[in-house]
Amino acid sequence: MIEDRIEVNIAGGLDIALPAMAGVRQKFTTTRVDDIAAAVAREFERPDIGSSIRRGARIAVGCGSRGVANYKHIARAVIAEIKARGGEPFVFPAMGSHGAATAAGQRRVLEDAGITEDYVGAPIRASMDTIETGRMADGTPVYADAIAAAADGIVLINRIKPHTTFRAPIESGITKMLALGMGKIKGAAQLHTHGMDRFFEVLPEAARVVMGRLPFLFGVAAVENAHEDTALLECIPAARLLAREPELLAIAKERMARLFFDEIDVLVIDEMGKEISGTGFDPNVTGRNKRFVDWPGGPIIKKIAVLSLTERTHGNATGVGSADIITMRLYRAIDVGPTYANAITSTFLDSVAIPVIMNTDREAVQLAVKSLLRVKPADARVVHIRNTLELQRIRVSAPLLAEVRSQPERFEILSEPVPWVFGTDGSLAKVDAADARP
Repeated sequence: MIEDRIEVNIAGGLDIALPAMAGVRQKFTTTRVDDIAAAVAREFERPDIGSSIRRGARIAVGCGSRGVANYKHIARAVIAEIKARGGEPFVFPAMGSHGAATAAGQRRVLEDAGITEDYVGAPIRASMDTIETGRMADGTPVYADAIAAAADGIVLINRIKPHTTFRAPIESGITKMLALGMGKIKGAAQLHTHGMDRFFEVLPEAARVVMGRLPFLFGVAAVENAHEDTALLECIPAARLLAREPELLAIAKERMARLFFDEIDVLVIDEMGKEISGTGFDPNVTGRNKRFVDWPGGPIIKKIAVLSLTERTHGNATGVGSADIITMRLYRAIDVGPTYANAITSTFLDSVAIPVIMNTDREAVQLAVKSLLRVKPADARVVHIRNTLELQRIRVSAPLLAEVRSQPERFEILSEPVPWVFGTDGSLAKVDAADARP
């Protein structure tokens, strides 16, 4: 049993001198959509989009659980355009097993993202009931939200981005929402039995089954820049979805944020959560994915310490198993129910395995540095980030500054190295990302 405080005999203790840390800004491309409503309106003016909305038609608008930039504004604009053409829209959660796999939980996830009935101007109809839309070639049933299935048309809104577990022409986006998100926990569990290493063929096939049975009209695809802002908005009609999504994924990969270091001794992450990444913190940033040995991209990181869960994740700590060290406050914040529901649905049980727990932020950072092999604490290459979405402003240890100074096109030094500052309770202030954007 884990008590409120862990007492462990560590040879030599944890009282080590941590390397001084400097504030650094990483430089990324800043292309963004300035007017969300206007961008959505332009897409609806296209004949293949706007004309698909019939007057009086009940249109189910699916929204997911990821931290999509401007999500509520995009949803509101889409609802407004549907109404302007005489449609009768409603919102439904399309997020598989997320939100503790309950209708109330999934509604709360939407509301946490600002997608409320009052704001978007349409009712939210949440249910975990599904219908079977058909079967894949091997007989696997494919399910979809029963309420959405009864509508006259379906529109899905999602971000196109690299997945955290597999590589394929189509990864995380509209197709995945069609196949998994709309299927609720029942449908997601069925498809996950194939293994994510087969999702390159499973997701398109399942999506074709859904599109062959249900009136899916189009997807509203968002691509984000490295500043966690909307860089592109595009409506993709059903007939072009499987051809266009790989093209948008390539753009997303080019524009995503990353850490511009090949090797890091210790990565300190202030917070993790489902709204940040499906795995709490993004393997595309950390280069660490325990589900597959061969994971392309990202730096080589020896130790990862994660300090807290976000409030918006509501205790879902999926992905915590990829960390080496967590804090007691993170451990105490874990809600086993939604966390296990997510892991069991995906079949990756090790994603929720509990790492080494330290009492405080200070102890977690100290242990991460102390446990390095053949690296003196003063020489440790340490990076401190808020989360894997907000990577513009970071903190780096003094041994990394020579590399930073040699790449002015990538980095700007904001402050010279200073010692770590912990509160009397061992707490560490989060990296302030407020001034991270130009």
